Amino acid sequence: MRPANEQLGEELSDKTEGIGLAAMPSNSTTPVKMHVAARIEDAYTALRARIARATGQLPTVIAFRGYGSVTSVRILARVLYVNPDPRTRKVRKYVRGWRAFTGVPVAHTKVSVKIGSRKFKVSSDRGGVIDARLPVNLPVGLHTVLMRVRKGHGWASSDVTVVDDTTTVGIVCDIDDTVMVTALPRLMLAAWNTFVLDEHARRPVPGMAVFLNTLGAFYSGSPVMYLSTGPWNVAPTLERFLSRHMYPRGPLLLTDWGATPDRIFRSGRDHKVKNLDRLVAEFPHIKWILIGDDGQHDETTYGDFARRHPDHVLGVGIRRLSRPEAVLAGAPTIHPDPVPGLPWVYGHDGAELAERFGDAGLLGGTFRHR
Repeated sequence: MRPANEQLGEELSDKTEGIGLAAMPSNSTTPVKMHVAARIEDAYTALRARIARATGQLPTVIAFRGYGSVTSVRILARVLYVNPDPRTRKVRKYVRGWRAFTGVPVAHTKVSVKIGSRKFKVSSDRGGVIDARLPVNLPVGLHTVLMRVRKGHGWASSDVTVVDDTTTVGIVCDIDDTVMVTALPRLMLAAWNTFVLDEHARRPVPGMAVFLNTLGAFYSGSPVMYLSTGPWNVAPTLERFLSRHMYPRGPLLLTDWGATPDRIFRSGRDHKVKNLDRLVAEFPHIKWILIGDDGQHDETTYGDFARRHPDHVLGVGIRRLSRPEAVLAGAPTIHPDPVPGLPWVYGHDGAELAERFGDAGLLGGTFRHR
């Protein structure tokens, strides 16, 4: 079964340039008439793009980690107009820091993709984001993906992890207030992420990296997906943060800011729901361990998902925020009841969650020094 609104890459032969991304399926829910806010946003982006081209900025691919099965992979990237490298006057090999925030998205542009000997063409969306599934048969393990906008530009590289068909357990984990301490009012979080965020300025949730790595070792070969409502602008910083604090490798499933074709603001909860449903469609043999916090909607989102797909959830772990964190996050005072019959545990940090998982029979070993 193919997830709704999924974009498919168009494979190329060695002698053709291809015709770009296949058209959206006829059952797409995208409205024919764009919301006025989306039209204004697109016009502003087009103006910024013209200015970027006039000032010598170059379309540059920022590639992120992806994942897949032995029959297809999901690649993730963003295309931005960025000032060329001052040393070579060419496309930058890496785009870091403020350039990821100030770069102008390159909308609806064709991007060449290479995975081994296979070549594809995909297209960015109106926000410059590439999220496409490529039908390619790859052995289990880590593989390099190369992307570029046009010939003469250097290849941006990332990797995809191909999951074994025999894998039965996977991990989905939230980011803000789950793996790193946010401790900011939600109204200020977006501005902080955009203009201030640095991986050195954030603290990891104590014990959470050890907990996730322990889960990964206990369930050997289990993929780890970081599902967040954060914007793609912060993806490079988040990847460095996760690496610096030794969290397990895994793709970031983020969203894009701004208006959608049918509404002024994007729904972070819808983003999580759609990605969880997509994971079920892509990995029907996997049961997921869902990890989040009680600061916003994770409990409700995970509970609803478990009721829709009871055979695809192994357990739920929810980090309890401290009282100051809960106040800043605008956490609800009333929390939904756990799903009956499903292991559902709470803990204030990674060590406590690991203990509760052990008590529930989802994890073995001793997790604290007595």
